[in-house]
Amino acid sequence: MIPLLLWILTPHFPWQGHGAPEITASVLFILASITDGLDGYLARKRAQITTMGMLLDPIADKVMVTGALIALVAYNPDVVKVWIAVVIISREFLVSGLRSIASSEGFTIQASDLGKLKTVTQIVSVVSALLAHQWYQWQFGFLIIPVKWFAVTAIYFTVLVSSISAIDYFVGFWKEIDHASKDRRKASVMTRH
Repeated sequence: MIPLLLWILTPHFPWQGHGAPEITASVLFILASITDGLDGYLARKRAQITTMGMLLDPIADKVMVTGALIALVAYNPDVVKVWIAVVIISREFLVSGLRSIASSEGFTIQASDLGKLKTVTQIVSVVSALLAHQWYQWQFGFLIIPVKWFAVTAIYFTVLVSSISAIDYFVGFWKEIDHASKDRRKASVMTRH
């Protein structure tokens, strides 16, 4: 869905104007997010978790978010600044690297509640940044929804949650790697005697 999302945000998308690209891209991004979550849920529920799925699912998640953020830097730079995209994308690379090292050391780093919150905030911030490209606010009678303010708030909150989540993953990784290192040293000492 990523190439389709990127195409929708270009001038080549046939339905321009009246917020059509923004709404279409938002619906597509939400559908991609829902199907990704549903896929993982069904795999766990049916005990159909595969090594390939464990490898591809996080990569697909990161490509989806990374692609959307990079597109938004160009599409709506008032909301998604370059440094924001770099911080969020760097967090994704950091966690992937830590998971890779953990796997090579024989342990896994489970998704934390902070990691799950980060995912939700990323979805909300991407969708709101898409919509804020077309609308500053929505007005329904007396009700005014400040779309751009909401998008800016969501994207900064995402940066905060992403940063805290990265620290949380690093601390969890450090504890596990330190524990594994101590176990190896004990085993090494035991085999010498």
